[in-house]
Amino acid sequence: MSGIWGRNLKVSIFGESHGTGIGITIDGLPSGFEIDLDKVNFEMGRRAPGKSPLSTARKEGDNVEILSGFFEGKTTGTPLCGIIRNKDNRSRDYGKLRDLMRPGHADYTGNVRYNGFNDYRGGGHFSGRITAPIVFAGAICKQILEKEGIKITSHVKSIGKVEDVNFNSLEIEEEIMNNLLNMELPVLDKSVEEKMREEILNAKSEGDSVGGIIECAITGIKAGVGSPFFYSIESVISHLLFSVPAVKGVEFGEGFNITKIRGSEANDSMYYDGDQVKTRTNNNGGIIGGISNGMPIIFRAGIKPTASIIKKQETINIKTKENEELVIEGRHDPCIVQRAIPVIECIAAIGILDLMKEV
Repeated sequence: MSGIWGRNLKVSIFGESHGTGIGITIDGLPSGFEIDLDKVNFEMGRRAPGKSPLSTARKEGDNVEILSGFFEGKTTGTPLCGIIRNKDNRSRDYGKLRDLMRPGHADYTGNVRYNGFNDYRGGGHFSGRITAPIVFAGAICKQILEKEGIKITSHVKSIGKVEDVNFNSLEIEEEIMNNLLNMELPVLDKSVEEKMREEILNAKSEGDSVGGIIECAITGIKAGVGSPFFYSIESVISHLLFSVPAVKGVEFGEGFNITKIRGSEANDSMYYDGDQVKTRTNNNGGIIGGISNGMPIIFRAGIKPTASIIKKQETINIKTKENEELVIEGRHDPCIVQRAIPVIECIAAIGILDLMKEV
């Protein structure tokens, strides 16, 4: 197993959901960069649980203890390591799950892959909790990118069958970006916010869960970032996105919708605005040939419904080799879409910074 990703910027994750702690090591950060820890903590707070009825009641402060690579407020250039100590873990809730495989979780596949030695409590290393240190790393990367004029913002495109409008793929206003940062359910059309909330709470009241789509935009990135084929912007971001638990689909620009129109419509015609090259549409999501064209990079990630639900489900007992029924206890999110937003943004920041180091 490898918990390491990256070529120019390398990240290595470690820990389990109910272990002593979780963390990440980041290698390749520039030396002398002043990290704004308040901004880092803000990003951590966006992902943290226990803040509303829309999320799990598990309360974790997600306070990061920086162990290395950081001195007198600035990066040293050596590997930066941060750890988050687990506190509010109720491992007793998972005692009977040693042998009962939870549908939708990696209990069975993890047991097979690691010969039964995997930590099954709360999903262990497969848990979405491991995204907390990823947000820590990504929050730092976002700050570095912002110095280059690159910003990353997201909104909830859908919850269940409730849909928000899309980003304006040609230009995203600063005011919109700032507003989305401070919303519990970040949406562009505020008339759908209450409908989304109802969709989540209705699923929760029925002992069930719901998924959705996150739309993300990367603005301010100049033309020429990325490579064709194996290290295209789409390849790198998609690799990272599919490393996030619960992400089941990714599309860029018009995505699958681009298959429904003709080339004359799909092609983004170009023009000069002064000495700046722009496109009149952005069907390709700011990427052509795997390389940025200077327009906003737009992508969407599909998040599946939370696997842990209290409804009775059919499963197997790998000890007795019998079929059984299971009701999952513990504290779980009825929907993780809104909490996944900073994860998606930070994953994108890690990928873009890795690519930027080649320019």
